[in-house]
Amino acid sequence: MQQNVSIDESVAGIQSIRAEAFQDVAASEKEVEIRPTTVIRAPSLSLSALFQALQRLAQYRDLLVTLSVHRLKVRYKQSVLGPSWAVLQPTLLMLIYTVIFSRIIRVPTEGAPYAVFAYCALLPWTFFSTAISSATNSLVSHFALVTKVYFPREILPLTYVIAALVDFLVASILLGALMAWYDMSLSWWALLAIPTVAVLALFTIAVSLLLCAIQVRYRDIGMALPLLLQVWMFATPVVYPLTLVPQRWQALYSLNPMVGIVESFRRMILQGVPPDFHALEMSALITAVLLPVAFTYFKHVEATVADII
Repeated sequence: MQQNVSIDESVAGIQSIRAEAFQDVAASEKEVEIRPTTVIRAPSLSLSALFQALQRLAQYRDLLVTLSVHRLKVRYKQSVLGPSWAVLQPTLLMLIYTVIFSRIIRVPTEGAPYAVFAYCALLPWTFFSTAISSATNSLVSHFALVTKVYFPREILPLTYVIAALVDFLVASILLGALMAWYDMSLSWWALLAIPTVAVLALFTIAVSLLLCAIQVRYRDIGMALPLLLQVWMFATPVVYPLTLVPQRWQALYSLNPMVGIVESFRRMILQGVPPDFHALEMSALITAVLLPVAFTYFKHVEATVADII
């Protein structure tokens, strides 16, 4: 009789454990149902979707600042020269071009010493090329982060543009030193260099977002980019003045947005004259069209980037 009671108690205990287990499973399923789920979809092609994406980006501004600072620290970590590399790169290019284009091949500089003439144009160009080269591979090089946690993916290329902009400001100190050495002064037109740099930064962001999104699917972009930037530089008046371009070709030549930016920046800083308004307006117009297109395309690619990368 005692054995039967013992068996009954065991059966009752097992049934009680099973009941508790079923209750735990039911509670877990209920918790999963209640837990909010975020589904990442490509935004619609509308202004409201674009504004929502910008608002979401603004909500993550702390992450943008944090990663930008981290980008600067990592770039010069364990480097002997540190931030001096921001000045060294355009300086070495300036010295090479000065020897070639002022000693071997004499390029007219409209009265300015060639060293200052070249360095003044190399500043915006180095900012552009450095930002593009780094930002294009930002999603691919951070695939571990992209596939584990959600955040607006455009933050990654934007951090590289911000880091390059800081390098641009640091390298501008040497431009001031060169102008002081050659006894050159600034005019009031130099104040327009600020909106010119703003156009440059926005155009750089547009190209970075576009190439970065394409790079996720087609890695050929990263391979072809160094050659593209090299050709692009010689299609921009960096080592030569705009006046060397034949007049009949200048309208077509100005379709390159970097032409109006680089030439206007150099005219305002070195020559103290108004910018080339026609070329600069063309640069601003192309930037105004390209930036929303690039951002929209990037957001569409963002929806599937974690699966493809």
